[in-house]
Amino acid sequence: MAVLKVAILGFGTVGEGAYRTIISHGDELAAVLGKKVEVAAVLIRNKQKKRDIAPDVLLTTDFEEILQLPQLDIVIEAIVDKEPTFTYLKQAIERGSHIITANKEMFAHHGSELQELAEKNNVSIGFEATVAGGIPVIQTLRQLLKINRVQQIQGILNGTSNFILTEMREKQQSFAESLALAQKNGYAEADPTNDVEGYDAFYKTMILSRIAFGEEPDWHTVERVGITGITSELIEAATKLDLRFKHVASLSKEAGQIKASVKPVLVGNEHPFYHVEGVENAVNVYSDIVGRITLQGPGAGMFPTASAVIEDLVYVYQNRSARKKYAQTTAAHCEHNEEKKQELWLVQGIHDMLPAATIIDEVGNGIKVIKAAKSDLEQLEDIRYFAILGEVEQKEAVVV
Repeated sequence: MAVLKVAILGFGTVGEGAYRTIISHGDELAAVLGKKVEVAAVLIRNKQKKRDIAPDVLLTTDFEEILQLPQLDIVIEAIVDKEPTFTYLKQAIERGSHIITANKEMFAHHGSELQELAEKNNVSIGFEATVAGGIPVIQTLRQLLKINRVQQIQGILNGTSNFILTEMREKQQSFAESLALAQKNGYAEADPTNDVEGYDAFYKTMILSRIAFGEEPDWHTVERVGITGITSELIEAATKLDLRFKHVASLSKEAGQIKASVKPVLVGNEHPFYHVEGVENAVNVYSDIVGRITLQGPGAGMFPTASAVIEDLVYVYQNRSARKKYAQTTAAHCEHNEEKKQELWLVQGIHDMLPAATIIDEVGNGIKVIKAAKSDLEQLEDIRYFAILGEVEQKEAVVV
């Protein structure tokens, strides 16, 4: 049987998971591809470290040795940082190899350039593992976009933040205590900034925008708010209303403009994200024909991410001709004045009510549920406000 030769860059959680899955699912891959998949090389940092890798696999710290292999069909990238990753993948594409990446930061910054280079060299790129781990959101969007027009995407895209918010509510812990537990369990890095400040989810959102709409918003216009300001007091107030804090990425396209945000919001028990707990991720896609689809599953981990990598391996080989750039899409026309749209908010620290606002509920300790326009709230100082997705059950008469 003919052979596909694969190199893996990095042998951490994702790289090792990909290697082990290629070995354990070799028969399935051969049946689907008509070729045996073999790992020819692994790029590592330390040759002295013991690894469970077959002796006939090239172990090297020098990427040039991998480029010089007589056959190199696919390169799986599983390392971190934008460089040298971007340079390695450009060189692999120029050599004529398909590439697969799990590096969301690098791909958010350089994905368009890599796509153009891949088109010139008639190879494909797989990047399912850059967004939501084991959830096949990118392949789902590719399938939907053949006919459907995507109007909105919402997602819980960072398992670390979701774990922290879950722990704060379930165990009535502070943010600091929940973060420490996430770090102890290996869900958060020693420096958790990328996760808790929303950068990780932001990069994933930009990748999804490129798939769904063929373009990205101006990065500087995207509202990005982390979860570090969520207090035990706010969690308790939300719980009294049967609401839960979730760190949600949102994308929509209206009147030709892409709007994006990554921020804490509140969801009620009718929302598909209400029961997404712990390190789970979820993506909700709304399109004009099929309506709403929600995908939920593990957002990280060795084998969930390896699953995305291996599905991409099949995808890039079966789509050997370079893909064209994603077409810019339109969404159904929606005409309203966004600036004065009345929405529900959980607000803390508001003293003087806005003339156009309505109090829906008073939770206590200066925390209220109000209905108001976001533009009006933005005029107030020293308040904190969080959007509520859905309705709030009113336990008392509305106070105006």
